[in-house]
Amino acid sequence: MKKSEILILILLISVFASCRSFRQLSSRDNNSTVSAKKKSNQGKKTEFIDNIEVTPGTVVTSKQKSTSANTKIKAGESKKPKATDPLFNAQNASYLQLKYSVMIGVPVDQLNNIDLLDEIDRWWGTKYCMGGSTENCLDCSAFTQILFREIYNTSLPRTAQEQYNASEKIKEHHLEEGDLVFFHTSGRNKKRITHVGVYLQNNKFVHAATSGGVMISDLNEKYWQPKFRGGGRIR
Repeated sequence: MKKSEILILILLISVFASCRSFRQLSSRDNNSTVSAKKKSNQGKKTEFIDNIEVTPGTVVTSKQKSTSANTKIKAGESKKPKATDPLFNAQNASYLQLKYSVMIGVPVDQLNNIDLLDEIDRWWGTKYCMGGSTENCLDCSAFTQILFREIYNTSLPRTAQEQYNASEKIKEHHLEEGDLVFFHTSGRNKKRITHVGVYLQNNKFVHAATSGGVMISDLNEKYWQPKFRGGGRIR
């Protein structure tokens, strides 16, 4: 073999050896860099408001369960929101509240006497007949008797005039839900009370009318306003 070929062979061997050494050196540098990053990450913690700690490069899932109001329902406590609760809204309202909210013209959260609404709904549309007191037909004073007996556990006299005489007189702007409202609808004696209903809210009252049976009317209607004789409260 010629001297020149031997020199070239030695040179190639030297180059390959130096490349291998460089790769090993690079590998050691990379490993040391990764190790340094791991050590650095182990010393770093990110803390959130809810006390969950997160280390970079890891996935953390919260074990905390959430509720819509972030509160627990105590044993024996109803899950159904009440109409007087601050968080009450139309989505929580019952069918009766939604129905009579439209008819009376008030927000659903003002209709919190569900028993009264249920009783009105049970008798709704029952036709009028003088002296009647059944589900087939009834008159105005029989209807007020029924409402007071079932809702307020109170006995009323039989006729509209007798109910007027037995009640504490209330002016129109002082009327509250459950008060009686009295009217003169027929006869020469205009002071005589011939019709009675139960006040609800927003000038509305429920009564058994000769024209449409049990229904809701407005005190400001042209028919009822001149016939109104005042309100009465039963203590």
